[in-house]
Amino acid sequence: MGTLVVSENVTLDGVMQDPTGDDGFERGGWFSRMTDEDRRAWAEVECGEAVRAEALLIGRRSYDFLVERWPARTGPWADRLNSMPKYVVSSTLVDPVWNGTTVLTGDVVDAVATLKQRLAGEIVLNASGQLARALVAHDLVDEVRLMVYPFVLGAGDRLFPGTSAPQALRLVGSRRVGAGLVLLTYARARAD
Repeated sequence: MGTLVVSENVTLDGVMQDPTGDDGFERGGWFSRMTDEDRRAWAEVECGEAVRAEALLIGRRSYDFLVERWPARTGPWADRLNSMPKYVVSSTLVDPVWNGTTVLTGDVVDAVATLKQRLAGEIVLNASGQLARALVAHDLVDEVRLMVYPFVLGAGDRLFPGTSAPQALRLVGSRRVGAGLVLLTYARARAD
């Protein structure tokens, strides 16, 4: 059975909206405010995560963002992203152009539960907040990795703006990344 990992970039106050500033959010672009040292360290962590993962899971908007950037790139991180299996949750994507992409349609919860049953390694979900929230709510997420940026935006869409029920997690790792970022890793606390 696969392990579903939600891996997100968030500000100190939990905002994940528009890190690159491409969406026009007035407080967007916070990702570009990190130092070069932090950017290099972040890229190393992200590359390692991609290399260890069996598959990438993303929503349609995230797919559109990533497919514009990664297929033309080279290097260990790009090579892994371009060659690994990718699963896109979408009701409108018909012919994906990114190599190794499969579209998951129908009931999202059933599709992801089936995917977890089929795969054996890590299935990493990036940049897809709405999808992440739905999968957490349906108890499909096994681990949450948060790369925390030292900015307080005070507004914006948060990874977890509200939940229908409390969700218990336990800290399984924390580490400094570069000079100013922190990677927090939480496992889902389940009664076995």
